Amino acid sequence: MAEEWQYQLRLYLDDALSAAARGAGEDPALAPLSEVLGKHQAALKCQYDAFADYVSAAEREGRENYPLYAWTKATIEDPAKKAKYLKAFTLYVGGDEVYDRDKAEALEAELAPLVDGERILRLAKHDTNPANNPQMPEKYRQ
Repeated sequence: MAEEWQYQLRLYLDDALSAAARGAGEDPALAPLSEVLGKHQAALKCQYDAFADYVSAAEREGRENYPLYAWTKATIEDPAKKAKYLKAFTLYVGGDEVYDRDKAEALEAELAPLVDGERILRLAKHDTNPANNPQMPEKYRQ
């Protein structure tokens, strides 16, 4: 029997739309996106902000409980990676970071037509299979 993986969708936005999505202004181009997200009880979370939140929590609560601390801190302090992750948004569905295939595919089907390659640059679906995900570099392992 095959193992059931969970899924996560990510959107990649241009600079202006990403700033608006992070709350730094309004952009009418967000309206269709917001409508689709609302139908699926989904919300955007900027990956850079998620990484920064993780680092802050580790520094506040004790780094020993956050195995990805050093790697995540190095990522947000790297200017090229910061620029990349400011444009990347994880889609949470019902408050969950990963969700069943059916939820991911339904949301993906409605988001795909909004991807124009200019404002909404691309949409990606990831699964929780470790073989499909990068592993932490050895130098950051505790």
